[in-house]
Amino acid sequence: MASDKRVKVTLACEVCKRRNYITVKNKTNDRERIEMQKYCRWDRKHTLHKETR
Repeated sequence: MASDKRVKVTLACEVCKRRNYITVKNKTNDRERIEMQKYCRWDRKHTLHKETR
């Protein structure tokens, strides 16, 4: 199925460890865990967010 290639992933802040964002990624193109600079509203600044399982 085409929907099996795009999966929902949760992004957690590396500073406060809270799960702030839910996004989708293409599993065939991005095999490893994704990392993004996103805004954390508890830290009130842009921090590194990593994919959780």
